[in-house]
Amino acid sequence: MKPYCFAKNQIISSEMAVIHPMDIGLIRGYGIFDFFRTSNYTPLFLSDYLDRFIRSAEKTRLLLKLTKDELSYIILELIQKNDLKNGGIRMLLSGGLSENHFSPAEGTLFIFCEELDFPSQEKYAKGVKLLSAEHVRAIADVKTTNYAFPVWHSSDWKNQGAEDVIYHHKGLVSESSRSNIFMIKNGEIATPDSHILHGITRKRVLEISGKVNIRPVKWEEIHTADELFMTSTTKKILPITQIDDFKIGNGKPGLETNLLIEKFKDMESKSSA
Repeated sequence: MKPYCFAKNQIISSEMAVIHPMDIGLIRGYGIFDFFRTSNYTPLFLSDYLDRFIRSAEKTRLLLKLTKDELSYIILELIQKNDLKNGGIRMLLSGGLSENHFSPAEGTLFIFCEELDFPSQEKYAKGVKLLSAEHVRAIADVKTTNYAFPVWHSSDWKNQGAEDVIYHHKGLVSESSRSNIFMIKNGEIATPDSHILHGITRKRVLEISGKVNIRPVKWEEIHTADELFMTSTTKKILPITQIDDFKIGNGKPGLETNLLIEKFKDMESKSSA
């Protein structure tokens, strides 16, 4: 974590940031967050991330006192104070101190700056393995702080050589625990349309890839896909070459996926220029 953060309604030393132990963000796991990157001191796609954070606050009935412009000003100041040329920024709004220890109350806003590690180049070159899990994330279109299921499940990932999970339910694919899913079959690019977080990287991929079919994606389709990849702030576009014990396509990152990776790099460099 970098030296300075926003807490207590001001920019302070990160070591001074505290939260009450009875905040329902802790005792009930109720809160929201968002996370984005800086590139060459530029917060990438900042407007989109702030819009999503504000929508999440409204949907979860959490009071966010600062406007979009005020949040933007604070973030830009934190980038400079922390010399955050290339790193991550995490916004967190807790559920607050509730009279009944259950209902949403006036929460606490934190904004932290962090170091950022991407997957290794080997993972982009060879692709990664996911484990299947029958699960639907609660309030999937909101970036809540409740990651209890994947955190619990992650104890199995390393032993099985997996990067993450892929969720499916009643025969349909939704997302990974922290990423969106895209499938390529016979030249068609498709991505699930429901029970998902509307990722900002997903939005960018929809823009650069041309026509993408946003539709229900059947679990059985994944098994016969030519290519599969995941998108997120911290992974960008990461090829998926195996799920459980079966390989995707020929077991290597596909041409279309690699082309999108290059297009995304170009978009990102122009955004941070």
